[in-house]
Amino acid sequence: MSSLSPQTTDSSSPLGLVHSVESCGTVDGPGVRFVLFLSGCSLRCRYCHNPDTSFVRRGKERTAADVLEEISRYAAFMKAAGGGVTVSGGDPLFQPAFTRAILRGCKEQGLHTCIDTSGHLGQNVDDAMLADIDLVLLDIKAWNPEVYQSLVKQPLQPTLDFAERLAAVGKPVWLRYVLVPGVTDNPADVEMLARYAAGLGNVQRVDVLPFHQIGRYKWEELGLEYTLADVEPPEQELTDSIRAIFRANGFADCTY
Repeated sequence: MSSLSPQTTDSSSPLGLVHSVESCGTVDGPGVRFVLFLSGCSLRCRYCHNPDTSFVRRGKERTAADVLEEISRYAAFMKAAGGGVTVSGGDPLFQPAFTRAILRGCKEQGLHTCIDTSGHLGQNVDDAMLADIDLVLLDIKAWNPEVYQSLVKQPLQPTLDFAERLAAVGKPVWLRYVLVPGVTDNPADVEMLARYAAGLGNVQRVDVLPFHQIGRYKWEELGLEYTLADVEPPEQELTDSIRAIFRANGFADCTY
């Protein structure tokens, strides 16, 4: 199953499973943002720091109207702070009807909108939803298809298909890449990803995110096997070298 059932209370207010919200986020898009974390994801990332939203769908069932009313309380502040709303997760495309309603409601409030997604469920984005998205935070987990499959238990191609669709319409993208020592640190693979991103023409920045162990305790609480327990965060020298590859391919103005 790739998404939650399209339950609704009425035609204008779909139900969604909301894990949590952050009212003053500063790392999930430009400015100060209201970040809505939805439950459910099609990937099974070995380094997932929110397995409670992805592997186990936990949260509170809420209507889109209820969430949009909450967002409206912060709208003036977010506009003044150059921010907006980011729908994250999990993966927001796991609940497309709910995400679509949230994005539409945000645009009606005049807010900048962003989704944080792996792109694996990009086929769930219809043209109307795409028009309501101002920015996509696109997480490409690995460039090598075999490494990608082993890392997330899903194929890479759907993500690339979505990336190319975004490029075709000029939709702004911030690329996110998690640097996992011994897994996603192959310089040749990173070079090919950097060239690919540059060739798309719509990638505005690349964020290289060093692997960490912050979410490990959640795996233990859920009784899940955590296969990266022995992996240390990358040394600064490695992180700098990977960032240098992206800079050499035209992303020199990015901040990481």
